Amino acid sequence: MTRITELSQLDLNATYSYADYLTWQFDDAVELIRGKIMAMSPAPTTRHQFIVTNLGGPLFNYFHKGPCRLFYAPFDVRLYDRRKSIVANEEVFTVVQPDLCVVCNREQLDERGCLGAPDWVVEILSAGNSKREMQIKYQLYQESGVKEYWLVYPYEKAVHQFVLDEAGLFQLKAMYAEEDCASPALFPDCKVDLAEVFAD
Repeated sequence: MTRITELSQLDLNATYSYADYLTWQFDDAVELIRGKIMAMSPAPTTRHQFIVTNLGGPLFNYFHKGPCRLFYAPFDVRLYDRRKSIVANEEVFTVVQPDLCVVCNREQLDERGCLGAPDWVVEILSAGNSKREMQIKYQLYQESGVKEYWLVYPYEKAVHQFVLDEAGLFQLKAMYAEEDCASPALFPDCKVDLAEVFAD
C-alpha cells in the first residue's frame, strides 16, 4: 500500500472511508464529508479564537464536573445515519471537527474521538466555511441525530439555535444577538452571556 504523506497524493473525486482517513500521514487539516475530502479553512482568525475561548470558558465551568464532556477542535467526530447501526471504520464516511461539541454518552468516546452524534454542536462561521456549515453540515448533523446545533456569526455577533424535533428535523428555536443571554435547550440552566462571548 502506498504511504500517503501529501494531500496531493489523493484523488479528491474518489470516495474514502474513516479507515482510509486513519492511514493518512500529512499535516493538512481535512474533514471527510460523505466520503469526499474537504480541506478545512486556513488557521482560524483571531476573532474566531476569541469566540472559542470566550464561549468555551463558561461551558467548561458548566460541564467539567458533570456527566457530559466539552471538546474543542481538533477533535474527530465520526458521523453516520442514526437509522443505521454501522460503526466499522470501513463503513463510516464522514469525519468532522466541530469548533465545540458536548457529548453526554461516554460510550461514544474512544481514543480517536467521538463515534456518533454529539448532543450539542457549536460551529463558528468564517468567510471560508459558512456554506459548508450552513448547508452540508446542517444536513449531516440533522441526519446523524445531533440534538442541538448552534451557528455562531462572528461579524454579525449573532447565534442561531437549532433543536432537533420529534420527527428528526432541526427547528430554529432562537436567534440571539450580542446583548442576549443564550441558553442551550438541552441545558437550560447553562447561561451564556453573548456580550462576553463576542468581546474582543
